[in-house]
Order: sequence, then C-alpha cells, then structure tokens
Amino acid sequence: MQARKILLVEDEHGLVMTLTDRLSSEGYLVEAVSEGDAGFGRAVAEHFDLIILDLMLPHSSGLDVCRDLRQRGIKTPVLMLTAKSLVVDKVIGLKLGADDYLTKPFEMM
Repeated sequence: MQARKILLVEDEHGLVMTLTDRLSSEGYLVEAVSEGDAGFGRAVAEHFDLIILDLMLPHSSGLDVCRDLRQRGIKTPVLMLTAKSLVVDKVIGLKLGADDYLTKPFEMM
C-alpha cells in the first residue's frame, strides 16, 4: 500500500519539525514548504492526499492559496492551521474552500 502524501505549508520551523515527525511516524509522507507561493506551486504540480495550510505565510497568504487552488479545480482536502481564532477568520477560511480549520495552539494526542 502506498503511503498517503501530505503537503505541509507552514513557516514555523519548530511546528514543521513536530508535525513532520509525528505524521511520518504514523506512516504519512510529508513534504513541507514555508511560503504560500511555494505551497501553491507544489499543490498544482503534484497530487497530495491532504494539504495542511497556515494562514499567515510569506509571499502569499493561506487564504489566497486555498482560494486559488479551488479556482484551479484542485479538490485536495485543506486543513487550515492558524493562530487566527476569531469566528470571522474561520468563516472566511471555510468559505474560500478550506475543509476544516484548526487554531494554534493545539494538542496532539
């Protein structure tokens, strides 16, 4: 069985390492990029089973990336992972195409 691939678009190095280690230990292949435009490029170029997308990124916001992916017809599930926790932020993220929205800090079980 082929491992599921996750694209992690996050600019906090410590969080990237933690998530990559944890997801890899669960059998996922994780590719991480730290800028919004790089995340968009990778998501367009290759199939991923999930995109974990920070909201506040250099070069292109997670909201822009998510919207642009949906406009391109890319239906890969997107989990927004962000410190922006206001209800309005969540509504905007979901309306722009995110499938779920998780606020930082969060706890891994």
